[in-house]
Amino acid sequence: MYLNPHALEHVELQNRHDRTRYTGAKIYLGINPPYQRIILSPPSGHRNAQSLYLATLGTMTNTVTIPSKLLPEDGRFGSGPSKIRPEQIQALDDGARHLLGTSHRQTPIKQIVASIREGLSEFFQVPDGYEIVLGNGGASAFWDIACASLITRKAAFGTYGSFSAKFAKSAQSAPFLEDPEIFAGKPGTYRLPELTEYVDAYCWAHNETSTGVAAPVKRVEGSKEQGALTLIDATSGAGALNVDISQTDAYYFSPQKAFGSDGGLWIAVLSPAAIDRAYGIAKSVSLPGARRWIPPFLSLTSAIENSRKDQTLNTPAVATLVMLENQVRWLNDNGGLAWATARCARSASLLYQWAERSDYAQPFVSDENARSNAVVTIDLDESINASQVVAALRENGIMDTNGYRKLGRNQLRIGVFPSVEPSDVEALTKCVDYVAEHL
Repeated sequence: MYLNPHALEHVELQNRHDRTRYTGAKIYLGINPPYQRIILSPPSGHRNAQSLYLATLGTMTNTVTIPSKLLPEDGRFGSGPSKIRPEQIQALDDGARHLLGTSHRQTPIKQIVASIREGLSEFFQVPDGYEIVLGNGGASAFWDIACASLITRKAAFGTYGSFSAKFAKSAQSAPFLEDPEIFAGKPGTYRLPELTEYVDAYCWAHNETSTGVAAPVKRVEGSKEQGALTLIDATSGAGALNVDISQTDAYYFSPQKAFGSDGGLWIAVLSPAAIDRAYGIAKSVSLPGARRWIPPFLSLTSAIENSRKDQTLNTPAVATLVMLENQVRWLNDNGGLAWATARCARSASLLYQWAERSDYAQPFVSDENARSNAVVTIDLDESINASQVVAALRENGIMDTNGYRKLGRNQLRIGVFPSVEPSDVEALTKCVDYVAEHL
């Protein structure tokens, strides 16, 4: 039965234990999964008057059933965590006895880490002297690592969405750094930092996951002569968007996007200049009167030294490593970065072209050159409730198409990373059309 929340003006329930009558009409419409909820408050003066009673009134059953012939083979379109291929799960099963539940300091796991580092070097065509470094904590931890170990004095940021802004906020919060220069753009666009006096690090996101914007990765003109580093948050761009690593000093990401694994790990491609900077800052910390403190967990030099031994500073999730290693081999076996980016571009173009033809949908990012081929954002007409579309899709096995909640738009957001089949993306467009027509 479909329960319409807008039809509810008053609710009254009786507590069967103490006979207290609870009333209220604050409605929560959950979509993951879609539950109809109401917050109920006890009468004023009751001993539990300050407490809230959360009632789940029942599961919504959407009235839209998508014909099976329209459905994708795999309904996972998350922007992260993203689709994990069955072969990666098989790799876990194969390693269940001799990898999972064993020491990450021993040869079998170190061989996995070595394969990841070698595979990523091949995938990104890493220039001489660059190193693949792994650490615990996810790419958001690397924001603090960069503040502790890569930014000497002052950074400049391009911010144009939630995640690019969060890196800048980390620098603003660091008590031993000067206030950064912020070059802010509106959501749906990008803005890169500009050459600025006394800046020693230029930072922005390759792909803004929250808005579906892809930004160019190219050193700010004059920055290298200035001695500044280029630090690129590539969390949702790495493996899906083309990149010239030589234009970066730290190109860092997590494995739960294009690399089809779980989170909790960061990977950074570091230039010789970045490595030298990290060791220089680490040395300066021990000088008398130094204001900077580098917590061991945020020590980039420790991560570098452990990675050279094919391990991480602290215990990693071995399952994450196993799935990541399998994905990197799969990508390289199919043609590496060129193949992966072409595949993502094909999937993204199916969505953008569909939206441009649609009477009720359009791409959120108006500048075609800024549209992401990793995360696609599609605005829906006000006559079509995106939350209802997302809920109906999920009830039919099509998951994680919701927009970024803080952006607050009537929007779909679809991850089109290499693991996603373009044929499934095409099927998704037909399913959205069907739902929009039958809501």
